[in-house]
Amino acid sequence: MTVLFWVLAVAAAGSGAAVFAVGSMARATFALLASFLCVGGELLLAGLHYLGALVVLMMIMEMLVMAVFMVMYMMDPAGLMPMSMAHNRRAALVVSGAVFAALAAGIVAIPWPERRGSPPHDPAFALGQAIMGPKMLVMIVIGVAILATMIATVVLATRTGRYGEDGAR
Repeated sequence: MTVLFWVLAVAAAGSGAAVFAVGSMARATFALLASFLCVGGELLLAGLHYLGALVVLMMIMEMLVMAVFMVMYMMDPAGLMPMSMAHNRRAALVVSGAVFAALAAGIVAIPWPERRGSPPHDPAFALGQAIMGPKMLVMIVIGVAILATMIATVVLATRTGRYGEDGAR
């Protein structure tokens, strides 16, 4: 488990950095997807199964939507023309270096508290309760309603419509 954790961590950081290193929007999209999938894998390893699956599924769908819009609206539909994702490199390096130094100093300088208590039996349930509290059932119902709306929208948006080729009920 520890080896898999570090493999996913390095892959997430590497593919996240690749977003800014590759020369096309399509490659940047897939590098970002790979980074998010690795983070989802990390959440699954941490025992947060619901959150990990949610991140994986949402990021796959988000990247697919991004790819569709890229094909629809970019002058280079394949997204393979050379481009740069980095702008104002010198200022970006200074700011990112300063933020990294501050965060690293904080990790070393701050006295970390000792763990009190034990982890919850079901971390996903505890996280849901901490975030939404008594509104969890409402959010589940809203999620199902949004899913039904998306499916209905796709069905109604097809060329043939809801009733097929002839339009008869």
